[in-house]
Amino acid sequence: MIYIKSNRELELMRESGKLVAKVLMSLAKAAVPGTKLIELDRLAEEMTLSFGAKPSFKGYIGYKHSLCASVNEQVVHGVPSERILREGDIIGLDFGLNYQGFHGDSAITVAVGNVSDEAKLLMSVTKMALYAGIDAARAGNTVRDVATAIESVVKPHSFGIVKEFVGHGIGQKLHEDPQIPNYAAGASSVKLKPGMTIAIEPMVNRGTHKVKVLADRWTAVTEDGQLSAHYEHSIAITDGEPEILTAWESVLNDADSQELVNHLKERSKYGQRGPNPA
Repeated sequence: MIYIKSNRELELMRESGKLVAKVLMSLAKAAVPGTKLIELDRLAEEMTLSFGAKPSFKGYIGYKHSLCASVNEQVVHGVPSERILREGDIIGLDFGLNYQGFHGDSAITVAVGNVSDEAKLLMSVTKMALYAGIDAARAGNTVRDVATAIESVVKPHSFGIVKEFVGHGIGQKLHEDPQIPNYAAGASSVKLKPGMTIAIEPMVNRGTHKVKVLADRWTAVTEDGQLSAHYEHSIAITDGEPEILTAWESVLNDADSQELVNHLKERSKYGQRGPNPA
């Protein structure tokens, strides 16, 4: 069932989203060489509790942590541990919290020190795919339009789009309908309506799209051991521009920000208003 949020509910989701962004900004700054993953998890939980909020992930289907921290070939759901971040790593930080009954959920991939050109390109393409998907998330468009926009950014680079894990509706539950795949063939024709809130989250691999889950039953890794990147925003569908509820753009450096500005000026192949409603 798809839930349409009231103005009051949307206001609460804005507050939740702002808190998620604050936590992610702090985590991104703390993700430097020498930092342990478990330290990032503790920081996320301490900040969340200080806001009077609750971590969304902790206790979800038995998950024991507040943060998912996925390093290098880890795609998603990486379990925080004593592992130490090293120069050249990339880390996907996926975090959500529940504030006054409403969830926010977002993810960012961070470079740990200086990273390879291959890692930079993968991160850049995945980030641009996220914003292309957001740009297509307009009232009257469909879930398939969002997926098509994401795929159109990734496909020219021959990167693998993860199929096993997808975006989702979000609100009083962490995962609501509809599912938001990142490739057109797997997406539905469900129309987007004002008041819908969804989490768009492309997960892109440098090599194959195939993944496998490790023995911890959580951590998903690329089947070929190559790098993976993950970006996510919770957004609200409006009568006009999509509203990003979890905006963490201030953690991006100037080059990244200009790249996104240039990309959004082009607006993808659909033009300023997105594809025509079917």
